[in-house]
Amino acid sequence: MKGPTPTLVVVSGPPGSGKTTLAHAIAEAIPCPAICRDEIKEGMAHAHGRDFQGGHGDPLTQRTLPLFFDVLRVLLTEGVTVVAEAAFQDRLWRSGLEPLAEVADPRLVHCNVEAAVSWERAVHRLAASQERRRAHGDSTVGEGLEDWTRSFESFDRVSIPAPSIEVDTTDGYEPNLAAILEFVNRPSA
Repeated sequence: MKGPTPTLVVVSGPPGSGKTTLAHAIAEAIPCPAICRDEIKEGMAHAHGRDFQGGHGDPLTQRTLPLFFDVLRVLLTEGVTVVAEAAFQDRLWRSGLEPLAEVADPRLVHCNVEAAVSWERAVHRLAASQERRRAHGDSTVGEGLEDWTRSFESFDRVSIPAPSIEVDTTDGYEPNLAAILEFVNRPSA
């Protein structure tokens, strides 16, 4: 007997746009699990010990992508509503999400913020946690605001056919969390 269709809340946006914080707030309010790509990789790096040093395209990054979508598929197939968060661009989200739309009702939450704000957040986050820096390696943060802005502005956000909402995360959430939850919980048409 097939049960009700779970909701897949996809929280997306460029690095430093407030995705992880919002994903956890939504998951806590629903309540349901938040599956965050960076947190999966950080757990993998921890298992590898202090000798692991992440970087663009490192072996753990390559393993994290399919694992992220496998975890989502397992939960959704079993009827679990899930919040999924990652800084994937459209080509990675699309290839992983399209098959999941068969078992879930997707909702897209796009996080928006100015590039300078996201850069400040990323710099602060990396400075605050050496473990995080070790898992993810150097990023464009070290290349300065100008390079960060170019990368930020070229971000190709997820565009699968699903209801979506734009959220400004500059100072809290606009629209507010209650409105975001109303959007997420709205029945499909």
